[in-house]
Amino acid sequence: MSTNSGQDVSGDFPNPDTSMTSGPTFSEEHVMPSDAAVTAFQINTPKDDLDDLTARLAATRWPDALPGVGWDYGVALPVLRDLVEYWRGDYDWRAHEQRLNALPQFITEIDGQQLHFVHIRSAEPNALPILLTHGWPSTFADFCGVVGPLTDPAGHGASYGPAFDVVIPSLPGYAYSGPTHEPGWNVTRIAGTLAALMRRLDYSRYLVQGGDFGSVISPAVARAAPDAVLGVHLNAMINGASVDWTRFEPLEDLSVEDIASVEATEAWWRQRSGYAKLQSTRPQTLAYALNDSPAGLLAWIADLEWAIGGDLEPGEVAVDRDEILTVATIYWLTHTAGSSIRLYTEHGDIYRDMAYNPTPTAVASFPRDNTLYALAERHHNLIRFTRYDRGGHFAALQAPDLLVDDIRAFTRQLT
Repeated sequence: MSTNSGQDVSGDFPNPDTSMTSGPTFSEEHVMPSDAAVTAFQINTPKDDLDDLTARLAATRWPDALPGVGWDYGVALPVLRDLVEYWRGDYDWRAHEQRLNALPQFITEIDGQQLHFVHIRSAEPNALPILLTHGWPSTFADFCGVVGPLTDPAGHGASYGPAFDVVIPSLPGYAYSGPTHEPGWNVTRIAGTLAALMRRLDYSRYLVQGGDFGSVISPAVARAAPDAVLGVHLNAMINGASVDWTRFEPLEDLSVEDIASVEATEAWWRQRSGYAKLQSTRPQTLAYALNDSPAGLLAWIADLEWAIGGDLEPGEVAVDRDEILTVATIYWLTHTAGSSIRLYTEHGDIYRDMAYNPTPTAVASFPRDNTLYALAERHHNLIRFTRYDRGGHFAALQAPDLLVDDIRAFTRQLT
């Protein structure tokens, strides 16, 4: 199996105490799965790849930009120039590589596809397994800040728990789970693959959590393994915030305030949905540009809801530039920018045919999500709905404390 700038290190993994002070100590008994088909993995980027990235950034051919338009036409040129210069000169991938390698990572093969994942068993007795699923343009790296609090609540000021065993896959086609090599990797197939991963790790009962595309994949995992999934926790929910619901659902029974929210969201979406339309129809055409120009890849990622200071809503927290560059670097080094966007095409219209999710479900809505309870309850068995005034669409990065607290509260409701 190809490791995509990684290294197979069976039976060997780092001591995270040397590079990750906020997390628990991971011993072999806590992290190593028993299945022989699962292999330990570390990221080990060749220096030549980093040198090539630096050279390409230095050779960026910049377009012109209209004066005084700011972000109205896309990412502001001065902002991107600063990000590219920081990426080229000051951003330290090796430090972030070490940070990521502090998390026990593994690879396995399911349904003919290499699957990369983080797996950490809590030292706490009776820890509940939780499967965390990212969206686009995120990666598994988004969840670094929630691993310690979830696996070791007592060590992070929450002695009341609960504690979790944490599994964080890279979605097929993304990062070290990519690229994919055949059509058909839609949400349903991905969900089945993730359910198979949890079986392979000997988990018969677990929670699922996801945001953005993960908010569609997580309920699909529950439908794929209804006897195994105890509950579904969602944020950045694809429901009522990023689609013209007037095409699919009647709005007559909504309140005046909810209808106004739908209309405002639709006005916003019409200005920002070009990327989704392109990725849903011509992903291969776009892949040539994203795979050839790191500055172009960074612009594409930075513009797509990654709030970096130029486009913030009230209460929204800017995503740290190192986090944005870590995502961009992972996509660049693994050559998976093109394969990751194919999910938009593979799944088709995810909004039209969302099957009802009967599994007990919680929704956490952060600034920019604009999730409506009245629409969410049509598709999910909601037992918890909480709106927060701090954070953002990428809650694991923008408000990890609130996200973790909401997961804990939901779990206590279930158990």
